[in-house]
Amino acid sequence: MASDMKPLNSQKGEKCGVSDQACHSKRKISDNDGKPRAKANGVSSISRSHTDVKVSKENSGACNLNSDHANPLSVDGTKVSTARSELIDSSDNDDGCLHVKNESCMACDDLLEDSNKEQHGGTLEDLFSFNDEEDDDSDWEPSAPLALNRWFCLICTVPNTDEFTHCQNCSELRGSAVAGYDAFKTHLAHAASVSADTALSSVSTAVGFDERMLLHSEVEIKPNPHPERPDRLRAIAASLAAAGIFPSKCVMVPPREITKEELLMVHTSDHIDSVEQTKNMLYSYFTSDTYANGHSACAAKLAAGLCADLASLIVSGRVRNGFAMVRPPGHHAGVKQAMGFCLHNNAAVAALAAQRAGAKKVLIVDWDVHHGNGTQEIFDGNNSVLYISLHRHEDGTFYPGTGAAHEVGVMDGQGFSVNIPWSCGGVGDNDYIFAFQHVVLPIAAEFSPDITIISAGFDAARGDPLGCCDVTPVGYSRMTSMLTACSQGKLLVILEGGYNLRSISSSATEVVKVLLGDNPIYETGATEPSEEGIQTVLEVLDIQQQFWPVLVPTFASVLALQGSVFSKYTNEGNRMKRKHAGGPGPFWWKWGSKRLLYEVLFEGRCLKKIKDTGKEKLNDKSEL
Repeated sequence: MASDMKPLNSQKGEKCGVSDQACHSKRKISDNDGKPRAKANGVSSISRSHTDVKVSKENSGACNLNSDHANPLSVDGTKVSTARSELIDSSDNDDGCLHVKNESCMACDDLLEDSNKEQHGGTLEDLFSFNDEEDDDSDWEPSAPLALNRWFCLICTVPNTDEFTHCQNCSELRGSAVAGYDAFKTHLAHAASVSADTALSSVSTAVGFDERMLLHSEVEIKPNPHPERPDRLRAIAASLAAAGIFPSKCVMVPPREITKEELLMVHTSDHIDSVEQTKNMLYSYFTSDTYANGHSACAAKLAAGLCADLASLIVSGRVRNGFAMVRPPGHHAGVKQAMGFCLHNNAAVAALAAQRAGAKKVLIVDWDVHHGNGTQEIFDGNNSVLYISLHRHEDGTFYPGTGAAHEVGVMDGQGFSVNIPWSCGGVGDNDYIFAFQHVVLPIAAEFSPDITIISAGFDAARGDPLGCCDVTPVGYSRMTSMLTACSQGKLLVILEGGYNLRSISSSATEVVKVLLGDNPIYETGATEPSEEGIQTVLEVLDIQQQFWPVLVPTFASVLALQGSVFSKYTNEGNRMKRKHAGGPGPFWWKWGSKRLLYEVLFEGRCLKKIKDTGKEKLNDKSEL
């Protein structure tokens, strides 16, 4: 995280520079035999040298870090060796956090800085090494020159070799970052707040945020940044401040940690305890890409608590709508597992909180590029919560592999899971708007929800390193506007994914503008969906019309549209192509090969550039 951050520039419309196979979604590493690595109650402790780590407790509101290696950690009666865990003494506080009532931690940056200084050491090999002699995973290492001569973009985290001065994915200049969080931070103490106990009259838009969520970060033991990083929230906050949205137009929700009783309505006790145990470890992993540190349990409970309170305030009429600027994300977290960067399922917690506040029916629309398998699992048999997801699927090869169109729910919940699975990457505004018009809105209108919750991942945005799709801030603005009519404007937007700091900040800002009452921006130009998009919508309509009869005439009209579009492309001889067509999906998610990742990103793309440059020089010489 660079301290000399530069201003945000306008969103670039550059195409994804990562190869089709490298548009990889979440990383999933397994043993060579395909079996997952052994964990203690879902948490893998990571080996490290026994260096005492101490961070000052003077940072109020921050989780306590004071390592003590004297005794092993007991997990479900099993002793975990101190050679595989880093323990934190949390005896001063039962839940690992120093609480400040209705205040956010104002010293998080200092604590993160101090913590990172102490938490040094380790390599990528250390990260994925579990001291298993039978699992020799040393083949991940790239060639030495490429490993030494590369840099990672601070905007999108994509690796580049030194020969490039601009990122090959997002075209950002090497070293470019974002600035403006300090301007947002100065307003936090003076922002108006709203809660169930205050006497404020009804307000328009509430924002949920707490600085302690910035403390959830991957311990820096390897050079490449994790895509789910604290700068995601800083970038959005800076953009909101620069747009004049905060604090003049929004109110804040006082932060609180979700209670175990509330979480038990969503997750099992074992899952909740496994997340809570991470406060006693310097760092740990639920899956190879789902990390936790000593602050993560606190951050996850704050995120869920903010979402629950926002939902309650919206249903009760205290606020019209809200934006939960939270992390870690949640829609992959299922009943009993954490995965895909997610610890607790924030959208599910919010939906049940809304029902406790009086909402009978809740609509969850998930436009994150990855299917929200956790949310679907939680409400699979529930007909009071309608879950609609638009995501890359590619016949199950795109992470997490779930979310096919035929997954419609079980028992009483049949028809209340609606999946719109894109068959390739590069899906843009036109396809999303088309799916909204012909699937999402007709079903939502028939369902007539009391509140609408958006699982708003911005990783389908243009330039995102994991999604490799092409949705613009304008597209997100229009989709938000379309959903405001579904539940009389009672709308809660919850941040999920999104890993390009430019696109996530600009897209989130446009969404909040719609919440505040601004009209969405409409761009002139082609509005026709792609042939692949029409085919996906047709597949969904064909399945869902048996549960939602309102879709029967829509299916017939889209079928006729498909014929005309197909004929048009055939006659012109120019069938529509995707800008960033998805390949076979995240192959290392299935194979667990880290070496292939580097070969694709470095040797495949970068060496091709070198060879092309060499050919150009030879041609120049021959001409002379």
